[in-house]
Amino acid sequence: MKIFTAEQIRNGDQYTIKNEPVLSIQLMERAAQTCVDWIFENCKNHRNFAVFCGSGNNGGDGFAIARMLYLKGFDVDVFTNQKAKFSPDANSNFKDLKEISGISIRELKEAKDYRFDNRTVIIDALFGTGLSRNLDGEFKNLIEFLNLKNNIKISIDLPTGLFADDISPVDSAIFKADYTLSFQFWKKTFLHPESGKYTGKVQILDINLSSDYISETETNDFVIDDEVVKNIFRIRSEFSHKGTYGKATIVGGSYGKIGAAVLATKSALKTGAGLTFTLAPKCGYETLQTSNPEAMFIEGGIDFVNNFQVDEKTIYGIGPGLGTNEETAKSFLKFLKEYSKPLILDADALNIISQDKKNLKLIPEKSIITPHPKEFERLFGATENSFKRLELAKSKAKELKIYIVLKDHHTQVVTPEGKVFYNITGNSGLAKGGSGDVLTGILTSFLAQNYSEEESALLGVWFHGKAAEFASEKHSKESMLPTDVINEFGDVFAKLNAKLERAL
Repeated sequence: MKIFTAEQIRNGDQYTIKNEPVLSIQLMERAAQTCVDWIFENCKNHRNFAVFCGSGNNGGDGFAIARMLYLKGFDVDVFTNQKAKFSPDANSNFKDLKEISGISIRELKEAKDYRFDNRTVIIDALFGTGLSRNLDGEFKNLIEFLNLKNNIKISIDLPTGLFADDISPVDSAIFKADYTLSFQFWKKTFLHPESGKYTGKVQILDINLSSDYISETETNDFVIDDEVVKNIFRIRSEFSHKGTYGKATIVGGSYGKIGAAVLATKSALKTGAGLTFTLAPKCGYETLQTSNPEAMFIEGGIDFVNNFQVDEKTIYGIGPGLGTNEETAKSFLKFLKEYSKPLILDADALNIISQDKKNLKLIPEKSIITPHPKEFERLFGATENSFKRLELAKSKAKELKIYIVLKDHHTQVVTPEGKVFYNITGNSGLAKGGSGDVLTGILTSFLAQNYSEEESALLGVWFHGKAAEFASEKHSKESMLPTDVINEFGDVFAKLNAKLERAL
């Protein structure tokens, strides 16, 4: 799915109005109806809605939602500035609302005297994407007041106070929603930690904007959704053999950190690599052979790896539990000077590279590196926030001609061409040591199976997150382990295969 800016979305509205054709008020009605359908399905135990409406089209959505909720039998109170100059469509819906005697229309300032009982849902339709400045005065005070309420809070299209395309200043007043009902597209700010914390759970509602406009409008920002994955994943041919699915070699482990290599190796095996090897120190031999008997062991040292073997016929995933021993670092950097094929670099492999900025140029072109924010900082320097970090990642991916998988709540895959793909699978259960080792195994395996570097990265992060969702359903986010995630790989593949088979 494409991610559009607020301006592109407004242009999409106008294109749809002109070319469908449909009246703007009808498009607003369509958007409001999709919200009401979702609210009716998910808020059946709540009887009262307090709807806060601005003077623009977001407020117009709110007026229409209030009317439709009332007609479905809910009690509705609307708060707005009745003396404001409304947009034409908002004004039309406000007039329709005033004709319904059962809906109470109040001034915004009356909210402080309103009784918000535990069955009242607060709906925010104040500004949406129309806001281009920090809230102040009456609106700032209102948002700060509403945020103190324990009621369920729903934002329409975008929480009030939040910018659609960039980070809001630290001291901004922003409505903190439990749910955000957004029209047609993800907004960029939904996907960054500093701003995404205000959206709650995001629901993307299809309002049938022009498919021609969507396909023809260019962007460099995308969401990795099911459609993207379906276009990448390939069903296994019945007439295939182990040589068809490549050779993967996990390089990692050191005394006390063999478990990381175990996780990465098991992950590579379970995601379908034809042949899987583990290059690790001798101290991990018994553990690795016992835990992963399907993988072959290559001795790379005694207590740490100090002998990196160059094999141009394998795909390397280097870093899990590797350590940064001086001999390990020396051997690894020598290996990078001699090896030219794309590979996967994570964890201590990145930490070794970060010891000298000159080492960055040793990373083979088209390689995939998978830093978490702190590792990224050690590699490329500190940034003010995640938006700035992403811009730096785009610059470095282009400069080094590599793929950067920037791990975060919504992991970003950054391509050398400047495209950014946000992953929306996964959950906070992955915030545990070992999760990155699992991802390294997945990426190494997919690259070995002749998926392209971009395909491997997109499919890999989506797959990792999807398995984590399944694991959390069985074990909870708190209790799930990286091994639980690996154990869900079969179910993810089963669902992928079933989807593709139905499509044939």
